[in-house]
Amino acid sequence: MSLSIRNQLPGTVTSVTPGEVMATVKVRLDGGQNLTAAVTLEAVEDLGLAPGSKVRALVKSTEVSLAVGPVDGVSIRNQLPGTVTDVATGGAMARVKVDVTGSELTSAITKDAVTELGLTSGTPVVALIKSTEVSLSNA
Repeated sequence: MSLSIRNQLPGTVTSVTPGEVMATVKVRLDGGQNLTAAVTLEAVEDLGLAPGSKVRALVKSTEVSLAVGPVDGVSIRNQLPGTVTDVATGGAMARVKVDVTGSELTSAITKDAVTELGLTSGTPVVALIKSTEVSLSNA
């Protein structure tokens, strides 16, 4: 199956913490970063997720925010350091590609944000992704 989701990061489940309806699933990405996904218990069961399971973390580019440094005091669990590799701007929006230790993330942000943050190829950034915006699939 082909998907329009640009960000498909391979990794391995390190833990599953179930709740009443939802679970948090911690994933060690192949590049070594840690990622947290908040998914339904039904999804955990359907996918057979357990420590050691190979998965792909899927994130829409519109759900990847960028900062020019670590961000303290926020509830966003996923903060992946990386380096901008490419910036393409249009009239209002921009596409920014970020290398996060061997994996590539694509972020769709406003052109104004690119300008205000001074994003160009080589700029160090932190990709911010809420755990509720991370979907998982079997690898």
